[in-house]
Amino acid sequence: MKKSLVALAALAVAGVASAQSSVTLFGVVDASISSYSSTSRDLNGATFLNPFYLNQGSVKVSRRELANSGYNSSRLGFRGTEDLGGGLAASFWLEAPITNDDGATGVSTFNRRSTVSLSGGFGEVRLGRDYTPTFWNNTVFDPFGTNGVGTNLIQTAVADFGHPTRASNTIGYFLPPNLGGFYGQLQYGFHEKTKYDPGLATPNVANNSRTGRNIAGRFGYANGPLDVAIAYGSSTIGDQFYAGTTTKLNTLNLGASYDFGPVKLFGEVSRTKNKVDYEVTPFVAAADVDLTGYLLGVTVPVGAGLIRASYSRVKYDFNEVQLPFEPSVADPKASKLALGYVHNLSKRTALYATIARVSNKNGAALTVGGPAFINNAVFTPKNSTGYDFGIRHAF
Repeated sequence: MKKSLVALAALAVAGVASAQSSVTLFGVVDASISSYSSTSRDLNGATFLNPFYLNQGSVKVSRRELANSGYNSSRLGFRGTEDLGGGLAASFWLEAPITNDDGATGVSTFNRRSTVSLSGGFGEVRLGRDYTPTFWNNTVFDPFGTNGVGTNLIQTAVADFGHPTRASNTIGYFLPPNLGGFYGQLQYGFHEKTKYDPGLATPNVANNSRTGRNIAGRFGYANGPLDVAIAYGSSTIGDQFYAGTTTKLNTLNLGASYDFGPVKLFGEVSRTKNKVDYEVTPFVAAADVDLTGYLLGVTVPVGAGLIRASYSRVKYDFNEVQLPFEPSVADPKASKLALGYVHNLSKRTALYATIARVSNKNGAALTVGGPAFINNAVFTPKNSTGYDFGIRHAF
């Protein structure tokens, strides 16, 4: 009898413990047949110095493949929460990328997200590797969620700049969710580089002093059909200790969406500056590079499906000094049109199709994905097209 009572007590304690904490296995498996094609053209012609120049026409690179993450990023993760009482909770989130098309990448790294946090009435303090605040605007206000060939050009261009989608070694703070629709976060990422004293003991190696630090924040308002947010981030993407230079990527973006019911509209404007700071400014300093862009998008629910469309445009400004009588050079720019349809077979399974086209001008070389343009003294990047036809299953 005593043993039975002990067993029942143990079961009761276990039941209370399980009620106070939970662990969830989750994931997405997304596979698509995808195609990419990028064409470069010879824009040269006969000149006074070369009157017999023979134009080379165009050259195309293309690839067709079984890909992953065309609609949602394929992943496998574990998350859990423990109720600590008094309104406090401890949580963890470990999320790994998977390449289900070839099986080469599995749960070998949790570099999509790996965090532990403490939350309560004060908000949430989160430690580890997490998304950057400026990336959230790029993906939340993109009808294609920065996945597949439909990914907006702002995200494509800033990623080429070195803008981090995620940051490691971060401390993040999130406002509590009970602020009448207002939300926000702050994030600081340590560079974790070794500091030497005296400084002359520092090894003469690039990017060994400050590279990797990230400071960012995002604040917004979401209530009913409206969601609007502004974000700013400064990432250190390079340094040369003995040259006294630090290269930073400063990003400011503003995004919004409004759901009218029959149609949902999206928009974003973004400005990113690639800036070199000098401890001692040289006579001839490297020019900053500015990238500006905007995005307009729409989704239209149709029965069990969703039509998606977006138009995005970016422009580079190299801030080069124009010498007298020197021919002007137009700034590189690119535009993209994407159209897609998602058909939900259930809450967890969907079929999808996306097509997209990028038009480059003045030397810009952005693609929808796949192989890079042939880009040299003869051929200039022009158009890139692609499609995704796939299936996504979430669990």
